[in-house]
Parts: sequence; structure tokens; C-alpha cells
Amino acid sequence: MTAASALFHARLDLACALRWAARYGLHEGVCNHFSLRLPGEPERFLINPQGLHWSEITAGDLLVVTADGQILEGRYTVEPTAICIHAAIHRALPDAHCVMHTHMPYATTLTVLADARLEWISQNALRFHGRVAYEEAYNGLALDMREGRRLAGKLHAADVLFLANHGVIVRGTSVAQAFDDLYYLERACMLQVTAQATGRRLRVVPDEIARHTASQMAGESQQALLHLQALQRILDRESPEWRRMD
Repeated sequence: MTAASALFHARLDLACALRWAARYGLHEGVCNHFSLRLPGEPERFLINPQGLHWSEITAGDLLVVTADGQILEGRYTVEPTAICIHAAIHRALPDAHCVMHTHMPYATTLTVLADARLEWISQNALRFHGRVAYEEAYNGLALDMREGRRLAGKLHAADVLFLANHGVIVRGTSVAQAFDDLYYLERACMLQVTAQATGRRLRVVPDEIARHTASQMAGESQQALLHLQALQRILDRESPEWRRMD
């Protein structure tokens, strides 16, 4: 695959994830951001532009930016907090090829509850056993690189970071993996919030079984890829303009 072809397919994957995040209700207005390190170029990445709703983004709308925020390709601007968060994570974590930050409702609900944790009460939750970290301090908007580096430090040993009073960050080795995790994280949080709303005691899976189940689910990259490919086929049928590069 040529560099140009790899970049085009990277654009397709990220645009698809953004569109489906909106369809799944994982977005918030025109805020939040997804990024993807360019194939073979660790200091450059794709990111969604400021001001576009995720449901309207096309492959050609995505920006190519440097780690210091310089826009190399694209006709839009980039949101300042996006650079501070994503550049720091991409720089600090070589395997964080894709980084997704959202304020999706159920996961964010856990971030506004004191001492809340993702509980091991559902099969969806168990895929994240041993992969989650928590940032307990809310410091306002992430408008400087120091804040981005602080958040990146929390992700060294985790794929998911719950941000106090804010939202979540999910990182992965590909768009397919990161998006699949993002989707199932929100489903797990939805089940937990719904169960807790009943006021009844949670049925927590024993830690030994939780670890075993997580190991069974580890590395299911094929299932994540099939998920993304299915979403792309639906977009091709229903919103074929999503592939546009002009």
C-alpha cells in the first residue's frame, strides 16, 4: 500500500468512527475529538476540525496536524484543547495510534460521582478489567501541554482514563480497536448506571473470573475490525458522501 493510499484509508476509518459516534450518541455538540497517528509519521496525526458536527464530517474534512498544533492539511481550524490532549498522548505513548476523547453520557456520569469506579458487573465491563485508570483532579480546560502530559501519564498502564468531572479518553492501536472499546465502554457504563438507579445491590463478578474473562477477550482485534467494516458498509448505503475528499 502506498503512503497516499494508507492516508486515505486512515481518513476513512477516522471519519467513519466520528460519524458513528454521533449516531450512537457518544458525541456532545461540536465538541470532543478523535485523532489518529499517520502511518509511518509519529509526529503527525489526523484530527477532526473545530466546529463541524460529527454527523457531517467527511474523510476530506479531517486535518493533518503536527504535534505542536501546526495544520499541514485542511481548510478548518483545530480546537486548542484537542492539541493539548492528543499531541501529549501520541508523543508519550508510541502504541497510542488512535486517541478518542468524549463526554459520552453514561461514562461521564461515573466521573461526576465521588469515588465511582467501573464495576465488574457485566460482560461488557469485564473486557476492561485491568485496563482502566482514573484521574481524580479536575483542573479546568486542558489549554496547555502540561495538562496534556499529566493526562498522558495516567495512560501509561491503561487504555481507558476516566477524567473527574469531565469525560473519558480511550486509546488504541487502531481506529477499529479504540472505537470498539469506546462503544462497549459506554454500554458497560449504561448498564451500571441503570442498575445502580434501582437502589439494589450489584452482583459483582469475582475478581478471578473477571481476570479470566478479560484474558479471553484480550486481543479480539478481528471482532473490532468487523464492527468498523459493518459501520462503513452502512454509511456507504445511507450516507455515501462520507467518503468525499473535496
